[in-house]
Amino acid sequence: MKKKNIEHYSDKEALDFHNSNKSGKIEIISSKPMTTKRDLALAYSPGVAAPVKAISANPELAYDYTTKGNLVAVISNGSAILGLGNLGAIASKPVMEGKAVLFKRFADIDAIDLEIDSNDTDEIINSIKNFAKSFGGINLEDIAAPACFIIEDKLKKLLDIPVFHDDQHGTAIITYAALMNALDIQKKDKKKIRIVVNGAGASAMACTNLLLKSGVKKSNIIMLDSKGVINKKRKNLNKWKSFYASNTKAKNLKEAIKDADVFLGLSSAGVLSKENVVSMSKNPIIFACANPDPEITPEEVEDVRKDAIIATGRSDYPNQVNNLIGFPYIFRGALDVRAKTINDEMKIAAANAIASLARERVPDEVVAAMGGERPKYGKEYIIPSTFDPRLINVIPVAVAKAAIKTGVARKRIDNFDFYSEQLKQRLDPSVTIMQGINSQIKKTQKKVVFADGEDENTLKAAIAFKNSGLGIPILVAKEKVVKERLKDIGYSENFNIEIINSTKKNLREKYSNYIFKKLHRSQGLLERDCDRLIRNDRVIWGSCMVACGDADAMVTGNTRRYGQSLQKIIKVVDPRPGEIMFGLNMVVNKGRTVFIGDTSVHEYPTSKQLAEIAISSARVIRLFGFTPKVAFLSHSTFGQPMTSRTKHIRDAVEILKKMKVDFKFDGDMQPDVALNDEYKELYPLSDIVGNANVLIMPGQHSAAISYKIMKSMSSAKVIGPLLIGLGAAIEIAPLRCSTSEILNLASVAAYSAGVIDYNKKN
Repeated sequence: MKKKNIEHYSDKEALDFHNSNKSGKIEIISSKPMTTKRDLALAYSPGVAAPVKAISANPELAYDYTTKGNLVAVISNGSAILGLGNLGAIASKPVMEGKAVLFKRFADIDAIDLEIDSNDTDEIINSIKNFAKSFGGINLEDIAAPACFIIEDKLKKLLDIPVFHDDQHGTAIITYAALMNALDIQKKDKKKIRIVVNGAGASAMACTNLLLKSGVKKSNIIMLDSKGVINKKRKNLNKWKSFYASNTKAKNLKEAIKDADVFLGLSSAGVLSKENVVSMSKNPIIFACANPDPEITPEEVEDVRKDAIIATGRSDYPNQVNNLIGFPYIFRGALDVRAKTINDEMKIAAANAIASLARERVPDEVVAAMGGERPKYGKEYIIPSTFDPRLINVIPVAVAKAAIKTGVARKRIDNFDFYSEQLKQRLDPSVTIMQGINSQIKKTQKKVVFADGEDENTLKAAIAFKNSGLGIPILVAKEKVVKERLKDIGYSENFNIEIINSTKKNLREKYSNYIFKKLHRSQGLLERDCDRLIRNDRVIWGSCMVACGDADAMVTGNTRRYGQSLQKIIKVVDPRPGEIMFGLNMVVNKGRTVFIGDTSVHEYPTSKQLAEIAISSARVIRLFGFTPKVAFLSHSTFGQPMTSRTKHIRDAVEILKKMKVDFKFDGDMQPDVALNDEYKELYPLSDIVGNANVLIMPGQHSAAISYKIMKSMSSAKVIGPLLIGLGAAIEIAPLRCSTSEILNLASVAAYSAGVIDYNKKN
């Protein structure tokens, strides 16, 4: 079993992340315009009186007139925070905010964290009962057993909305799905298997309970807690443990595990030995899910058993049993039918849907999203990836159907095909795109130069690039300065990243000679001038590394203006043969992705250049998995009004028509016409109106202004500008980029180095 790279962060970096920009990880924004006096009157007084009266007469209308139907409360008292123990309610807030973010990121569910400062179960129950009307669902988190059982059971009886303790049921659902597939692969019958459950907390009991409901025999299950086997002879067992007490003579794990088919560990690190594994039955199944370190490592299992299927809770091994595959999508389905509860039938439906996804052939679009890697159902793929984009439109459908069938849904869905398509639109395309790129470059391990290696954000990006296993970073910097920066961000000064600079005499001579041959005739440079360029300019040095084959790609910028970096780069690297050079930004907002060019190179492109930008843009966005639909933007639409500034745009359209290109395009048109489908009725003959995903701007000024306004004044995510048409895989980060933005550009550069032949004419 091949271990994956696992990311590491310093405590300071994590603290800085939580304290950058705004403190914390969530904020509340209005979904309605709040600009005019009329807007405010409708939102509050007197307009708000109308929905108040309507809801008073019919409380179900709260789903229509408020956020209730898409709002989940994430609740904890901090009594069992991750693996850290009882640290108190306020200490759980970062975790609960994180959970709220995951709801939004993976299922477009609004969630808010509520920390209850009490260990009194009745007080917690009453608190939740009294504010529950505001929410469409309740997600309990990090509450210690047995309080979590009591709280959930009573709330389910008191409330008419889903109450879901993810530590229990989320873990159970994913474990059940993975186990069903493991049994299928190992040719074992769930009605005959012997299971040892090591751990007797909330997760272990919920997993066992779901297995019993699915048909596993109770007599074939042995559960252990910290004192050993839970059997009928044990005294002072609480009512929950008593239920799982078995008739067995086994007293400890060594005795219980003999000839067992399945080990399910939800306990602590290192408790399962190699000798224990050897004593298990043929083709054993081992789920070692203790976090952060499993009960036994996959390497240890493989040392003694080649016939085992192994799963853990960790992302750096195959078969990760991760709640993230379940809870966002389960709530999505439950909320969409306004379910009163999440019952066992809905849980099993979710588990079966997850299991089925792993058995299906992974389609091409998912392969692209996962970086070109097609996982195949088998010992190392028994459960889908957390980033499988099919999860969003498969699991909620199964959950919604089960809710309707069992009579707990208040709302019916008549067309599930349409519902499935709606669910797909809730995904953030930029995340899927970058996940695909990152999955691909992990396999190729390109060398990427981070030219501004002394800049803190660039250094953090290089560290993240290495820790994430995306490739091999090389810093252009002074070693002493890097060591100081590493201390500032909480890392050891011995962090293992290659640092290079002009003190490398052999490389300095090599790059000076390269520059001299390239520039001495065109710019009249002498050898000493070229040597000075190499010694004094990190961008020139890094560009030479790529041009001379000592690195595959480079990212620079962040510490200087874009144009300054570009002027340095083009001294070293020529444009790609047959292709125009320009800047292309990917902008994602509310689930929609558009590409904007030229944002950074040509101040006022000619008609021919606009046509070439469109052609290259179409090529590039196909690499990202999009079908190009190009709109040439202007202040006019199809010549109305006709001005001197629209002619060169219309001429560009005519050039493309004569070339008979293989993508759809149209123009001139205003941006709202290109993006808003309400205009389709006015312009029915155009395939681009309301449907564009590539926006070709009339000039660099309009392109740069547009995307920067979108980036600064909306929730839009921007990747880029991507430097298209250069003869090497080099990207330039805009001035004062964030670490994440630099990291994305480094990934794009590494990806380009692997998929583009820079010597081939486009």
